[in-house]
Amino acid sequence: MTTLIAPPAAPSRLRRTLALAGAETRLLLRNRTAVVNSVLLPLVLVAIVPAAGLGGDGSLGPRLAVTAFAVTLVFLTYYNLVTTYVARREELVLQRMRSGELTPVEVLLGTATPTLLVTVVQVVLVLAGTAVIGEWSAPTDVVLPLVALVGGMALMTLLAAASTAFTRTAESAQITTLPLVVLASVTSGVMVPLTAFPDQVVQVLRLTPIEPIVELARLGLAGQTWDGWSVDWAGAWAAAPQPLLVLAAWIAVAAVVASRVFRWAPRR
Repeated sequence: MTTLIAPPAAPSRLRRTLALAGAETRLLLRNRTAVVNSVLLPLVLVAIVPAAGLGGDGSLGPRLAVTAFAVTLVFLTYYNLVTTYVARREELVLQRMRSGELTPVEVLLGTATPTLLVTVVQVVLVLAGTAVIGEWSAPTDVVLPLVALVGGMALMTLLAAASTAFTRTAESAQITTLPLVVLASVTSGVMVPLTAFPDQVVQVLRLTPIEPIVELARLGLAGQTWDGWSVDWAGAWAAAPQPLLVLAAWIAVAAVVASRVFRWAPRR
């Protein structure tokens, strides 16, 4: 009698993604400079700001946390992912992975996972640091900052994938990422308050990619609207629909653009 032996089951999507994420994490951990910068920079931020007497009026902790959201998402998540995706593409790693069982989403998400984890760790370290220096205050709402962080990481990942279309080498990412970095610095409300601009300009700036992330984080962590008004939990959610819709719209647009322009192999 012939015994039929079932073929081994193929790894699930989650297992394949986690395996790739684990490999990328090991590569990151071997780069000691990247690890030190990722872990120490938020602690330096928390230590220097109160020591220098900065922060202005009100609670310093929430403002530091909101700043950490914007700075980390742009300077760590977006920039690191552009360089990572381009480096893997130029080394033909993406092409080899794409030709196997991994789907495009699994490749992009698995490659991005270490950077996304470091992003979360940085934000958590800043929050912990504000508690250590005695500047922590209870957030007005915890859901809005979480939405801002998760939505921001999704948007930065998609924008990074789209940016690789005009980034030929990992080194050139220093130049190609500048437009978003400058845009974030001017329009997010972190470096320059939106109230410094005319009303017509403010309405345009509130439609830019980074501003809704900062606005949601500020509503939840500091209980403040974009123009500085203090609000309670109900007021925070009453002011949240516009930034939520703008963030969702940018994620949808970035997903469409990234799917059309992302290249898996270098141009020859």
